[in-house]
Amino acid sequence: MKKTLLGTTALVTAGLLASPALASDPLKVTVGGTIVTGFYVVDQDDIGNNKFESTKVPLVARNIFVTGEGTLDNGIVAGATVKMRLGSTWYGSGSTNTDESNVHFDEAYGYLEGGFGRFEIGSAEGAAYKMHYTSPWFVPGNGVDSPNIFNANVSTPAGLYVGVTPARTSTYALMTEDANKVSYFTPRIVGFQLGASFTPDVGLNDPQNNGFGSFVKNDGTINTAVDLALNYSGDFAGFTIGADGFYSWGQVDDATGVSADANPKEWGAGLNLGYAGFTLGGAYYRSLDLGANAHGGQANGRNSNARASAYTGDKNETWTAGLSYGTGPWTVGVAYLTSKEKSRDAIVDGGKNNFWQVGGGYQLGAGVSLGLDLQLIRQKSSRGADWDDGKSGGLVLAFTF
Repeated sequence: MKKTLLGTTALVTAGLLASPALASDPLKVTVGGTIVTGFYVVDQDDIGNNKFESTKVPLVARNIFVTGEGTLDNGIVAGATVKMRLGSTWYGSGSTNTDESNVHFDEAYGYLEGGFGRFEIGSAEGAAYKMHYTSPWFVPGNGVDSPNIFNANVSTPAGLYVGVTPARTSTYALMTEDANKVSYFTPRIVGFQLGASFTPDVGLNDPQNNGFGSFVKNDGTINTAVDLALNYSGDFAGFTIGADGFYSWGQVDDATGVSADANPKEWGAGLNLGYAGFTLGGAYYRSLDLGANAHGGQANGRNSNARASAYTGDKNETWTAGLSYGTGPWTVGVAYLTSKEKSRDAIVDGGKNNFWQVGGGYQLGAGVSLGLDLQLIRQKSSRGADWDDGKSGGLVLAFTF
């Protein structure tokens, strides 16, 4: 990612005022970001009296990253990263959400890295998320696993829910998402690395306003969540291999509407094989006692599950597979994801997603890519509901800076 150095006199002066002078150089500040947009033609089944637009211009992955990093005199790399998101309109028109035109913090964490491994603390994804392998993304800024752009809508017996999918669209561990946590990653030894994360309260991820007071434990949300992950990365006889397995679990203390015996957990595995420009990848995911009625929507590539909600008996199973080929600036591929829900909530019990994607991309220059994205999505909101089909094709323009 190309980044812009912001080590101005003002920033350096501010750093000197905030801390005592040290022998090592001050941290260098860099800025980067992503924006993905495009134009689609969409053919979506009518749902009741609801008819859908035949064209679409998505604007997603609109993130800004600011990182301060440096190497200390003892050789340890120290840094802090803030991720900001440029507004979020996924709630749809008429929502009471007030951040649609604002910039808000999505992540904020510090880290230390050296021969001992890597230590992170703050608001960020956990080890199980960061160490996961899955089906390849070959369309710039979009894929079937945790898509930024998902061209289908569904209805439930309660009405139309724009931007909400009937079943999970990710094989990533999302129980804790960006909640404040502590994570540790071991050094990589003969290709293997172990990671672990501890989250005291899954519902707490506001980096601006959580330094005072204590927090209620028996509020019905997931707390004391733990992630464990192991992955492997290496080369063998011309092949590149990436594989992982993860297991996450949390504790729920009784509150109104939430059973005390909810025991939320999620586990999964992923595999990537690369050879001569080809990448074959896939992943499998299962969850138990995680809420099944709030999936997808935030258009950041990963928010595809209900964080901080637990319901006894809810289950999900998701898997994906894909094949891509890249040569020079070109990438092409095909991928598939399928998911199904079992829930106590009849509105989403039996919800299913089947998602095919075919397409590719061309890198126009450093940080600028143009792509063709063809999607075929078939889904149903519950056991008794009809299947809804969505077919679409469009051009995607992705920027990384």
